[in-house]
Formats: sequence, structure tokens, C-alpha cells
Amino acid sequence: MLRWPPAQSWRRTSDRFQHPTRTIVGGFATAVLAGTLLLSLPVATETGQRAHLADALFTATSAVCVTGLVTVDTGGHWSVFGELVILALIQAGGLGIMTLATLFTVLWSRRLALRSRLLAQAETKALQLTDIRRVVRNIVVFSLAVEGVVAAILTIWFATAYDKSVGQAIYHGVFHAISAFNNAGFSLNVDSLMAYADDPVISLTVAVAVIIGGLGFPVVFELARAWRRPKTWSVLTRLTVLLTAVLLTVGTIVFTVVERANPGTFGPLHGPEKLLAGFFHSAMTRTAGFNSVDVGAMRPESLFATDLLMFIGGGSAGTAGGIKVTTFGLLAFVIWSEMRGETSVIVGRRRIPASNQRQALAIALLGIGAVAVSTFVLLGLTKHSLDRVLFEAISAFGTVGLSTGITADLPPPAVLLLVGLMFIGRVGPLTVASALAVRERGRRFERPEERTIVG
Repeated sequence: MLRWPPAQSWRRTSDRFQHPTRTIVGGFATAVLAGTLLLSLPVATETGQRAHLADALFTATSAVCVTGLVTVDTGGHWSVFGELVILALIQAGGLGIMTLATLFTVLWSRRLALRSRLLAQAETKALQLTDIRRVVRNIVVFSLAVEGVVAAILTIWFATAYDKSVGQAIYHGVFHAISAFNNAGFSLNVDSLMAYADDPVISLTVAVAVIIGGLGFPVVFELARAWRRPKTWSVLTRLTVLLTAVLLTVGTIVFTVVERANPGTFGPLHGPEKLLAGFFHSAMTRTAGFNSVDVGAMRPESLFATDLLMFIGGGSAGTAGGIKVTTFGLLAFVIWSEMRGETSVIVGRRRIPASNQRQALAIALLGIGAVAVSTFVLLGLTKHSLDRVLFEAISAFGTVGLSTGITADLPPPAVLLLVGLMFIGRVGPLTVASALAVRERGRRFERPEERTIVG
């Protein structure tokens, strides 16, 4: 007797939708599609005419992936409706599509199905499945609280120091607060934050919001609980805090020293203002995307240092992109252990499992591969120099948003390539690879071992 559908076919079809990473990729893709459709409406532009599909797609992807790269001026091209759509996409992309979906499930049904909790765990990088509900609630409350404080500071300063009307001050304050905390880098000003390069209130407020958002939610929560007891910190927190401090300091020193006499960047600024601009740019390389000086006028040394910092990115499970400081730090400890001839990788008196090491290596190599291939293709599609194209590719992959000014001049195929690169960079190379896999295959036997020459 024929049964419909066959049991094995049904099982295969069902399994196809069970992997959390696939649903996360689908969630972000759906958000990009919805944003593209909304930004394609005539009401989304200042002129009342439909935006080009490429501009709408690029902007929606950049907002959902909290990148900040733009092909058109955000404040001049898009209407208030369009800007609010961008702001909503930034907030959704920063918190995570699955995190928001889990929150709504909690509010509506007061209960979480196992599948929803698995999806939330994959998105928030939570370590305990039973803590998902509390983790999601804390993420949302914390995010809104930080954004509210930053928005209040910026609003007051815009109104008092720059004579903006109350309505304009609130609008600009809220927009830049959400964009900063989510490491998006979208600005309502055509020159980003260049007008405030010598303003410590705006520069430091935005930079601190970027750093907090880029640390990652697990690290922030652990620091809130045990900031006085560093010895009890997890490996994740140790690596994130240490490397964030080191990279911020090194970046500040490098940019201040290299650009101090550059007339196109730090040259017109005074002593303390140069240091402020150096710190601000160092913080923005954590995938924020705001700029207080002309990035296109920076010296090659600064562009290369920015490339490195953008590729590393910020903390895991936060709003930052890149391969993450934990990945970079873990690989550094792997190299150090290998150089010392140790068989185990030890970080803070904790042994790192081999699976963690392989994951870090896979993420780094996939990131390098994505940037290398994209740079090669972009060189063939454009007439820009290697340093400019490489900068653009890393900025897209790292979801940074900094640009030397070539984004608006790219041909449509190059724009579509950056769209894919931003999407991969936000969702994560390893997540995308897992989502595309048909299914996980477990090996029931081991092959004979054989060593090969390395190096």
C-alpha cells in the first residue's frame, strides 16, 4: 500500500529545516528582503521617486548586517520614513533576528519550545540552554538601556552646543545612539562625524557605546557580576577584555603617530585633539564605521593598520563583526603553545579543547579566503588600486562600514559582491558553511594516522 508522503522523504524534508544555523541565515535574509522592499517604496526617498533596486538592496543589507557602507547619502537621499526603516533594520540586525523572535515568543506565549530555545542559543552564543529566556531578556533590556543613556547625552549636547531644535536633537541623538551601540556606523551627516572630530563629548560618547556593544553580551554580563574578581573570569572574558584593551591602545598610538602631521587628517587638530581622533578611529575599527577624519586621505600605513584591526573585529555574541578577538587570541595561544612544544593549549589555567581550536582556525581561514577572493574579483571589476579595494572588501566582510570613498562609484556587479560579503560577515563564515551543508555526518571509524611535513 502506497503511503504519502513516504516516511524517509518526510524525515529528510523535516530535517532540512531543523538546523538552527539555517534558520538564522534565513531570518537575516528575510530581514534584508523586507528592508529592500520598504526602501524601494517612493515614500522612502526625499524625491518621492523609487530608489534604484541596487541602492535599496545594498542599504538594507548594510543596515541588517550593521555595516554602515552606503552607496547614497543616508541623510540626503532617504526620507524620514526611509531613515526609520534603516534604524529598525539596524536594531533588528544588532540584537539578532532570532533573539527578537524569542523575545516575542516569551511575551506572547509565556513559554519557549525547545526549537525556539535552540535557535536563540545559536544566535546569542549562550552556553546553557535553560538560561535562554533570561539571557534574551537581559540582552534586550541592556541594549535599550545603553542606547537610552547614549541618546540622552547626545540629545542634550546637540541641543546645547550646536543649537539644534529639540526635535532635531532628539532625532539625531536617538539615531546615532542606536547606530553606535549596534556598531552600524550609519550617520545622518554626509561627512559622518567629521564635524565633531575635536568634540570630546560626542567622540567619547559614541566610542564608548561602540566599545560596549562590541564586547559581546556574555562578556558584559560577566563583567557586571564579577568585575572585581578577574581571577574568576571565563576564558572568553579574559581574551576579550585583554585583546580589546591592547588593540585599542596599539591602534590609538599607531594612528596618532602616523597621522599627526597629515594635513588631510590629524594635521589641523591640536595636541589633545590628535589623541582623541586617534582613539576614536581605533575604536571605530572594531566594526563601527563612523569616521571623524577623511579616511581616504589617510597614509598607507594607517590604512593597512585599519585593515588588520577591521579583520580582527570585536567580541563574540555582540554587535561587532570580523573574525572576533577571541578567535584571534585563541590562534595566538595555539601558536605560542606550539612554539613551546606543549601538547595542550592553556588559557588562564583552562585547557582549550581541540574542537575550539579547529573552529577558530576554520573561521580565520574562511575569512581570509572570502576577503582574498572578493578583492581579486573587485580588482577585475573596478579600476581602483589594490589598497582601496582591499580596504573595501575587509570593511564589508568585517561589517565595519569605513570606506576610502569608492563605494558609490562601484559598478553593479561589485555592489552585489559587497552585499554577499556583508551578509557572510554578519552571519559568520562558519554559520554559513554549516547552513549550506546538507547534514552533519558522523564518522564511525578512524583512518590510520600518518604525519606529513609542515612548513
